[in-house]
Amino acid sequence: MIYEQRILRRSKLRRTRRGSFGGLDILVSVAGTAILGALETYADDAFDRSFALNVKAPFLTAKRAASLMTKGGRIITIGSIVADRMPGAGGTLYAASKAALGGMTRGLARDLGPREVTANLVQSGPIDTERNPADGPNAALNRTPLAIPRHGTADEVASLVAYLAPPEAGFVTGSTYNIDGGWSA
Repeated sequence: MIYEQRILRRSKLRRTRRGSFGGLDILVSVAGTAILGALETYADDAFDRSFALNVKAPFLTAKRAASLMTKGGRIITIGSIVADRMPGAGGTLYAASKAALGGMTRGLARDLGPREVTANLVQSGPIDTERNPADGPNAALNRTPLAIPRHGTADEVASLVAYLAPPEAGFVTGSTYNIDGGWSA
């Protein structure tokens, strides 16, 4: 409920900004939480919490962004490679919620295609961030499935996003791009 109220307040703010700035061209949506553990230990509300942030937030954001976009708009969602391959136990909800983004992206592509607004998904492998540092406690385990044995960088992910954003990528939609150091190879 609190989350939906925040979205509503932001939507009102965006309506005001649309009049000032003329709309929205590109949305890059990044949201994620990982509730990990043995299946039998998940709290009863773990599914709702995981899907609220990992699926509902990107969906509502894309819905609102699409209403502000005209021909040539771009919706790019950042997901996770675990949507395709979960390397170990304990990540059922995380993998399921990230897999839902693929279906959402394909649906957005169909819904928005007539307006020439594209929707694509970028699935990253281990990326060196504050939440997942390349020298952190899980770093060696994260690199085990990789063909290139290092964490990726935010700049590498940004470069892929930059490929999908300009007018030259106007015929690319409904696609999933893995930037995962060979995790999925």
